Amino acid sequence: MDVLVIDTPQLGDRSYLIHDGATALVIDPQRDTDRVLAATEAAGVTISHVAETHLHNDYVTGGLLLAQEVGATYLVNAADPVTFDRTPIADGETVQVGELRVKAVATPGHTHTHLSYIVTHGDEQAVFSGGSLLYGSVGRTDLVHADDTVKLTHDQYASVRRLVTEAEQDAALYPTHGFGSFCSSGPATAAASSTVGEQLQANHALTDPDEEHFVTELIANLTAYPSYYAHMGPANTAGPGPADLTVPESLDAAELSRRLEDGEWVVDLRNRVAFASNHLQGTVSFEYGNGSSFTTFLGWVLPWNKQLTLVGSRDDVENAIRDLSRIGIDSPDAAIGTDPAELAPQHAVASYPRVGWEDTLRDWPKNETILDVRRIDEYRSAHLPGAVNIPLHELLSRMDEVPAGRLWVHCGSGYRAGVAASLLQRAGHDVVHIDAMFGEAETAGVPLEKP
Repeated sequence: MDVLVIDTPQLGDRSYLIHDGATALVIDPQRDTDRVLAATEAAGVTISHVAETHLHNDYVTGGLLLAQEVGATYLVNAADPVTFDRTPIADGETVQVGELRVKAVATPGHTHTHLSYIVTHGDEQAVFSGGSLLYGSVGRTDLVHADDTVKLTHDQYASVRRLVTEAEQDAALYPTHGFGSFCSSGPATAAASSTVGEQLQANHALTDPDEEHFVTELIANLTAYPSYYAHMGPANTAGPGPADLTVPESLDAAELSRRLEDGEWVVDLRNRVAFASNHLQGTVSFEYGNGSSFTTFLGWVLPWNKQLTLVGSRDDVENAIRDLSRIGIDSPDAAIGTDPAELAPQHAVASYPRVGWEDTLRDWPKNETILDVRRIDEYRSAHLPGAVNIPLHELLSRMDEVPAGRLWVHCGSGYRAGVAASLLQRAGHDVVHIDAMFGEAETAGVPLEKP
């Protein structure tokens, strides 16, 4: 058995191509199926089956499209209320994929109808656990409905314990989530690989003998998750269509300027340093190429289903279109270029100061506001004395709560603060972007309040 990992670090997820040298199974593919097809061609195998572990909350699936493209059998839990044709599969059922034996195991918890798959090839075994058993933890249990969270957390505790009894201890473990995805919970690790046996020794869902303690602790440590998740389940239930990954024709200067003047959402993809120094007035900064931050925060922060215009280099625009398609943001327009003066010569340009902690400590007047745009849980763990906390993902809806006067904006790394600074300036505020790691504040001499 050969397992090829198709990584999507922008969302913290992995898809898998599993084959016996001739016939392949794909599990949890993303919407941009060309990556899977390229891996399949390189391996010289044929996909006969595509399987979903669950109706995903954090991305638009490519499973239906891929199965249709290659003529494969599409395995989806029989209990999932989908509106498209699929081959239903349920707990305990097995499917033969070439020489691979694929067994479905019900593992409710992340969703009510979650499945894991145990794949056996001779003496070799692998477990594909989706959002059930992760490296170090489990998938979060609060994404279905608030009223279901307690029950799903109990289900998750029982499910992963059942799963490890169904599999061999030396079986390799391949979760879909847990690599930066907000679908993971608790102490999920950044490990690159693991086995069922290793998780038996280290995963709190398997080592905590007290189910009530596990449930209480996991729920207490759940944090905010992206608002666009609300749109993923319905899209996946309906059966998403193909993404259009083509780069549109670049807007001319007059049209770009009109969109800015009309208050449309124009997103500058350049790095936040360049943006702070010089940008078209009214644009917002979502730096591309910063790990998983771009897709997650753009989808979380900006209003859903509004026309977007992307501004940046052709490569960044092309990659951003692909990334956004994975969360159902389709057909953005674009203005190709990195020089604001050339993109819209008649439109006003703007800038704002960008500083580090040492500059803040030296130059911040005590009558001006420190605005902390980290999540509430981050703020509670430590914050600057007197700092006002409005999480980035709540900023647009709480703009009327933003204090008057100059704002010194910070987050955990500088990325969210850059987004926030651009949104605040767009709304008419005077801002200073503190572009620094929060963990380095104390070392620089900045006092912190801690519980």
